[in-house]
Amino acid sequence: MKISSQEQLKRKTKELTALFEISRILSSSFDLKNNLYRALKTISEILDMQRATITLYDHDTNTLQIAVAYGLTDEQIAKGKYSVGEGIVGRVFQTGEPIIVPNIGKEPLFLNRTGARIKKDNISFLCVPLKIGDEVLGVFSVDRIFSSEIDLKEDIRVLNIIATLITQYLKLYQLFNREKTEREKLTLELKKRYSLRNVIGISDKMQEVFKTALKAAKTKATILLTGESGTGKELIAKAIHFESDRSKGPFIAINCAAIPENLLEAELFGYEKGAFTGALISKPGKFELANGGTIFLDEIGDLPLHLQAKLLRVIQDKTFERIGGTKSIKVDIRIIAATNKDLEEMVKDGSFREDLYFRLNVIPIYLPPLRERKEDIPLLIDHFLKKFNEEYGKNINITKEAMEKLVNYSWPGNVRELENTIERLVILAEGNEITLNDLPFYIRQEDDTRITCVKLKETLPSQLELIEKKAIKEALKACNYNQTKAAKMLGLTKRQINYKIKKYGLM
Repeated sequence: MKISSQEQLKRKTKELTALFEISRILSSSFDLKNNLYRALKTISEILDMQRATITLYDHDTNTLQIAVAYGLTDEQIAKGKYSVGEGIVGRVFQTGEPIIVPNIGKEPLFLNRTGARIKKDNISFLCVPLKIGDEVLGVFSVDRIFSSEIDLKEDIRVLNIIATLITQYLKLYQLFNREKTEREKLTLELKKRYSLRNVIGISDKMQEVFKTALKAAKTKATILLTGESGTGKELIAKAIHFESDRSKGPFIAINCAAIPENLLEAELFGYEKGAFTGALISKPGKFELANGGTIFLDEIGDLPLHLQAKLLRVIQDKTFERIGGTKSIKVDIRIIAATNKDLEEMVKDGSFREDLYFRLNVIPIYLPPLRERKEDIPLLIDHFLKKFNEEYGKNINITKEAMEKLVNYSWPGNVRELENTIERLVILAEGNEITLNDLPFYIRQEDDTRITCVKLKETLPSQLELIEKKAIKEALKACNYNQTKAAKMLGLTKRQINYKIKKYGLM
């Protein structure tokens, strides 16, 4: 039967409306089942197709199972399971080619596995593969009430277009889900690695650090980490982040002392296109990148005064503007700052803002130097030995004498120096043991140098007394024992030389 131009126009309008609505639905989010269900509902309502169904391939079971359907009950969906090549659905998946069944009542390959078609007469079944390249993800099918006015080949053409949209959505979802899984796996690994429970420290001072950090992690409060360089401030900052409810958000670290002052503001707050020469595009700063997570401001004592005022506003209002911008950007961030400088002294001399200091110092955590927690050194050495043995494919141990020498060393560079030293010893070790002779000269000689200094300190006064006694004796002899002349020669007063003559028994 010939279809009028008006009917053709009406059909095309429906098709375009359906395609537009399906595209809009599938691009709205990655809520897989809900979006696919809404797309199938749109197909049924606009294109007058019943029981629109998406059947996906399961690699684990090597079977096809209905994933989403509109017009089927949950019980019917559960029955929709096929082997590859079984029935119309299985065959379309196997061949990757569409199949039209004009009347399912006359087609023995149509299995009606779901039991949804009570009466099979005058029902057409259209089935197309969900295919991208040579990969077939599943099958898309619909029922049609048979009518001589309906062009089933035209329906297949439209269904192939819809199947392409659905397949692309499924593929994007797979990539999104894979990346999401990898991100979650990475977050879990980082959370385990940087858990405070994994930070090495049995000393009382480190236990106090862990106790405070765990309490602080559960809050939104700003934290200030203080301590010498190399004590592990960034490690503790990461541990606090991964112990908090922000662990799934980003951890962004920036060293305020490592970036030139004229670039630091752009790094922290970002800039708009054309804000300065070379700003060809807009760029977000570290505060924007840290949104929903934690920003770690290392060496905060080196932050210039003009940026301290801007940082103060971020802490107070959680808002800022990019360089060259007028729009206020609001962020949800946790700020952890760290310094090896005495900020209180800097406040007194005016190089650090007092109001910023108090905003940062809500929860202060002091990290003790390694020399104040010697009981942790053997544990750290064992940890670094294991780490670098694995990294360099070795099995190096350490002798008792070498361990004692390392424990008694002052470690001015703290944990960072210890780690670097153990790595160097593992790399350069010729045997399977690190001995006393393998240790750097400055570590082996530190105790001897300290003893020598103590001895010098003890003997220096007596040596000076001998020199002074000899000088006064010779001056008196040269001046024919005239104390006034001898005092003048030595640069002393008469009273001073008289005292020393009596002290040394020279007359």
